[in-house]
Amino acid sequence: MYLNVHSYYSLRYGTMSPEELVRKAAELKIPALALTDINTSMGIPDFVKACKKEGIHPVAGIEFRNGDHHLFTGIAKNNHGFRELNEFLSEYNLSKTPLPCTAPEFENVFVIYPFANHPDKKYKSMEFTGIRLKELRSTLPSGIWNTRLKPVLFQAVSFAGNDGYILHKHLRAIDHNILLSQLQPTQTAEKDEIFYSPAQLADYYQAYPEMIRNAEKIIQNCSIRFDTKDYKNKKTFTGSAQDDRLLLEKLAMDGLSYRYGRDNKTALKRIRHELKIIDQMEFSSYFLITWDIIRYSMSRGFYHVGRGSGANSIVAYCLKITDVDPIELDLYFERFINPNRTSPPDFDIDYSWKERDEVLDYIFKRYGRKHTALLGATSTFKGKSIIRELGKVYGLPKAEIDNLISHPEAEMNKNEIASQIFKIGSQMTDFPNLRSIHAGGVLISEEPITCYTALDMPPKGFQTTQWDMYVAEDIGFEKFDILSQRGIGHIKECAEIIEQNRGVSVDVHAIQDFKNDQKVKTLLKKGETTGCFYIESPAMRGLLQKLRCDNYTSLVAASSIIRPGVARSGMMREYIHRYHHPNNFTYLHPVMKEQLKETYGVMVYQEDVLKVCHHFAGLGLAEADVLRRAMSGKHRSREEFKRIVDKFFRNCAQKGYPEKLTKEVWRQIESFAGYSFSKAHSASYAVESFQSLYLKTYFPLEFAVAVINNFGGFYHSWVYVNEVRKYGGTVNLPCVNRSYYKTSISGKNVYLGFIHIRSLEQQTGKQIVNERMLNGPYSGLEDFVSRIHPGMEQLLILIRINAFRFTGTSKKELLWKAHLLLNPVSKKAIRPGYLFQLPVKDYCLPPLIQSKTEDAFDEIELLGFPVSLTWFNLLRTSYRGGITAQDMHKLVNKKVKMVGQLVTIKYIKTKNREWMNFGTFHDVEGNFFDTVHFPQSLKKYPFRGSGMYLILGKLVEEFGFVSMEVEKMAKLPLVNDPRYG
Repeated sequence: MYLNVHSYYSLRYGTMSPEELVRKAAELKIPALALTDINTSMGIPDFVKACKKEGIHPVAGIEFRNGDHHLFTGIAKNNHGFRELNEFLSEYNLSKTPLPCTAPEFENVFVIYPFANHPDKKYKSMEFTGIRLKELRSTLPSGIWNTRLKPVLFQAVSFAGNDGYILHKHLRAIDHNILLSQLQPTQTAEKDEIFYSPAQLADYYQAYPEMIRNAEKIIQNCSIRFDTKDYKNKKTFTGSAQDDRLLLEKLAMDGLSYRYGRDNKTALKRIRHELKIIDQMEFSSYFLITWDIIRYSMSRGFYHVGRGSGANSIVAYCLKITDVDPIELDLYFERFINPNRTSPPDFDIDYSWKERDEVLDYIFKRYGRKHTALLGATSTFKGKSIIRELGKVYGLPKAEIDNLISHPEAEMNKNEIASQIFKIGSQMTDFPNLRSIHAGGVLISEEPITCYTALDMPPKGFQTTQWDMYVAEDIGFEKFDILSQRGIGHIKECAEIIEQNRGVSVDVHAIQDFKNDQKVKTLLKKGETTGCFYIESPAMRGLLQKLRCDNYTSLVAASSIIRPGVARSGMMREYIHRYHHPNNFTYLHPVMKEQLKETYGVMVYQEDVLKVCHHFAGLGLAEADVLRRAMSGKHRSREEFKRIVDKFFRNCAQKGYPEKLTKEVWRQIESFAGYSFSKAHSASYAVESFQSLYLKTYFPLEFAVAVINNFGGFYHSWVYVNEVRKYGGTVNLPCVNRSYYKTSISGKNVYLGFIHIRSLEQQTGKQIVNERMLNGPYSGLEDFVSRIHPGMEQLLILIRINAFRFTGTSKKELLWKAHLLLNPVSKKAIRPGYLFQLPVKDYCLPPLIQSKTEDAFDEIELLGFPVSLTWFNLLRTSYRGGITAQDMHKLVNKKVKMVGQLVTIKYIKTKNREWMNFGTFHDVEGNFFDTVHFPQSLKKYPFRGSGMYLILGKLVEEFGFVSMEVEKMAKLPLVNDPRYG
């Protein structure tokens, strides 16, 4: 008889998950339940699943509101009604218009209007008026039974008891961004919105049997079910499964000739094997749709990288979905698709951040908006954000909230308000907070998407499901991941810049040539990888040098073992040792030698975790996959996870393994499973790394410009500007006659783009270029002002960055001229809009001296880094350290002093919960050197922001990689800014 139940998917309103609601209903022996969350149906699939488990009859609905104003509640008679509700809500969500006060003419939906807000109209057959307990206890209008209102028992449920009500009020205050004390009764639920037993409810409504009968009638006429065994994706590409099979076979065989030639029997055998499994599992359309997306993007000249477990497939390789050869790397297809796999497969396709939206637009238009949606995601309340939100609800100043977060145990935080904040905070941890968008998931369905969910319209402009990837997977969807990354952007742009600057056409897809190029391999081995996709971070540079990595296969492994869990477990160091001493270690167990010989007994890839769980612990492949996915946060069932973990240890005990061995294997599984890549994923990343490496090796200046323009590297832009100098290029400040909006190159001259100038408006930067392209270069400041009509602030910025240096006039003189030209009371002022401009009289100014140091400080202010001088030139001291980076290997175990510009810091907590840092610096020659700051040293000599540092420490070597263990460190002062005396 409960027709108005709210879960915590009624965001910042409900206080119980669908599963918790159903459990409480089962405890009270409530036979049926209608979940009617506010303006969403996202909780329905989980709710139906929970009801099935507890033997409760599920009913689906939505409560429609405009803000706090309850309009009406729709209860779906069946799945058709559920679709009607979703379509109705989606229409208003997508158009961003308020919901109407009355319901439309639904065919399969019961509509219940709240008694406090019922419309003055004639009710249709499936329309009712809901009467709550509060209204029942107050005086109902006489003769209610003889009116058109058709009253029905309408008890709402939003929380479990008084604690839940208090939590609910806090959530409502957060939602309205007001103090708890400012909440109005209209903004919260009634205090009695809790579960009552069927007997209690019948007792309360005993004087109104018609209300009970109407509620029972609605419930008896409603049902909802989801067939979770049937895949929901678009079932065919051509319109026929048979034609799909034949087309996929044709395309795969054509691709076989392109990738392997006509006589490769190994490849042919594998293709036939894969095609058979793909057909058996009815995945032909999934491959063909992915191929169609790739075909479109390639026809537009877009670059892509196919990765993830999909790269295990030779069919995907032959269809050009991926560039990873699964035969070369011995990748097994069953990691991607196998009958035991517990989750649907997915392809991860990366595009440039500039082109991804065009690909999405094609998908939506090609497959239709009724059948296409981006996959939603749910942002939850977590950690510090909870304390911040609750602190605001209690009116605490920001400083007190910061203190509460940083020092929760402090004496000053032991008070009633703080205690309440921590108590409420613990209750709302992991509650849904906001609906958002998955990083790249796209669904293409056979039936309209609204059969399963209502849709939102985020700012991105593509309709999005209200539920997330976990629900999509549970009900049988396979997502297509259409992602964006800036690495692809800089590879494509670099090829374009090379053609413009050098007239050379580069085929960036000649991967085999890149892998075998000796110069490329040398650069990789030395860790000279700044700007190169995925392999430029300090940790990765160090790993490459420790491994002396000079080949594709080693890079594939490095791409996975660099992941966080591996390093923390100590197995990265162990892998490096075994890599260099393959005959000088002992395998943990013979199974490790048998299954992990390629990786020296270390679990490097996700497949390795599956192998160990299956062959060592005797878990089924499906169970092993659940374990792996749960550890990486891609599986929600904690009960299932615990069951499999228990089975892992139980099986190991039954096999007679020593407890110490079992625990060590489990420790390694835990450290790897949550972070490691699949081998195919690592291989895809390594392909892209080799593309970047090739471009950097042979076209370093063009490559640096492309990385600068894509703003997606590991480091700040100034690091890549430094690469230009390092490789023999000349860095030029922005110039109104030479620069473009983005950074450009001509020969070896690199001109920084207007985009880098702080406070210069985008419109101004682009207008400068457009006007120059139309009407030629600017002859001087006056000509520029008359054509661009800049505001005073914009003109002064351009002068200060020396963008008019072609005039031969000093910046100080130009600043005087600018004020004369744009001063409205000046007779010299240029007046925009006048057909004829009077000639400007030149005044003779005294010599105005401008130093390079002044220029450098202007550049720091406007660009964030100096160009006319280096940071080292701006030091008060002339000391540049006892050694530079290139001499470090000669002085291992010696104490040295070095001077460096701070590039980046990595923060790590030790086992003792103390902070230690890893620093990366540039020396005076522009080369990197790395430092280690242990807690004891760091406490005495902490980092003090960006800048220049004098560092004393001992040089240590690990597998050929030299770094400094810091003993002392001091930030060095710069010369005084001469602009301010």
